[in-house]
This record gives sequence, C-alpha cells and structure tokens, in this order.
Amino acid sequence: MRAMSTPEIDSLDALRRHIRDFAQARAWERYHTPKNLAMALSVEAAELLEPFQWLTAEQSQALEPQQREAVRQEIADVLIYLTRLADVLDIDLLAAAADKLAINAAKYPIDKAHGNARKYSDFSND
Repeated sequence: MRAMSTPEIDSLDALRRHIRDFAQARAWERYHTPKNLAMALSVEAAELLEPFQWLTAEQSQALEPQQREAVRQEIADVLIYLTRLADVLDIDLLAAAADKLAINAAKYPIDKAHGNARKYSDFSND
C-alpha cells in the first residue's frame, strides 16, 4: 500500500482539478450527480455540527486540539463536496461568491444592518 501524501493545492482551481482527477481515477463520475453531491454536502455540513454539540458559545471558540481537528476534517469534507458540485454544474465558485456578496450588500445596507442580526426582510419595515 502506498503512503499517503498531501497534494500541492494552492488555489481553488487546483483543488477542483485534483478532486476531479481523484473521482475520475476511481470511476466515480456516475455517482457524482448534482443530486448525490448536494445530498453528500448536506450530510457533511450536518456532521460539522457534531463537534460543537453541547458546547457553550465560549467553548466553541476555544476548542481542544482533538475537537479542532474534527472540525478541520469536516470543513474539508464540506469544501470538497461543494467544489465537486460546482465543477459538475460548471459553476465558478469565486464568481458566484462575489455575486452573492454584492446581493447581500444590497440586502443588508450598513446603516441598517450594522450591529444587529435582523433578517433582511425586516428592513422593509424601517
């Protein structure tokens, strides 16, 4: 059995290519449908909650090394599935994020959203 090595990944595009190559080498393309990837992403996002279960807000900000590593692994799973889903659907993640940030800036103007967590629909009453 070959030793595992950490691949050189220095950009989102490099990550996308590496994940695609990983899936192709294992002939997993037929399983990587948008539906299946979205479901897997949802499961991994839910698993990200487990290390935080029953912690106070303060404890969640000061994780023990083992807890922090568990969170790190789950975040990696979420990123991998999200990146793979975007690749399968030919969505540029950075462009999508930039567009969404612009939409959110309009929904949450600084003068109304600063310092509170109100939902954007609540601003229509102001």
